[in-house]
Amino acid sequence: MKRHGHCLCKKTRWAFTGEITWSCYCHCDDCRRNCAAPIVAWFGVPLKNFEWFGDTPKSYESSPGIFRHFCETCGTQMGFEAAHYPGGMHLYAATFEDPENFEPTFHVNYQSKLPWLELHDELEKFDGRFLDGSGSPEY
Repeated sequence: MKRHGHCLCKKTRWAFTGEITWSCYCHCDDCRRNCAAPIVAWFGVPLKNFEWFGDTPKSYESSPGIFRHFCETCGTQMGFEAAHYPGGMHLYAATFEDPENFEPTFHVNYQSKLPWLELHDELEKFDGRFLDGSGSPEY
């Protein structure tokens, strides 16, 4: 099955085939500031199953080896690639064409959660990046 997403103006679009590798909420300061949001919903897919179409996103290297992709026209944050996550594309769940079908399975960087943000879910919460402790999801 092919899934699709797009930015606010719909000029920058993405698609992938296959399954989502992981899905989560991130509480880190970098994600919050990048999106001006108290929490960010992410999912990962293998880069080999992913494609951009429409207008190619602009990329910003926020740290060495970390690239944040966004629409040049409307500024929507679209994706994230990092050298320490080889072979994967991280996408913002809110860019799905059908974001209501997104299902997060855990929280990462929970130690950075803003104290005024109230959460009442039963998802597992990690004080780091990913389940295996290495900081790298498997793609």
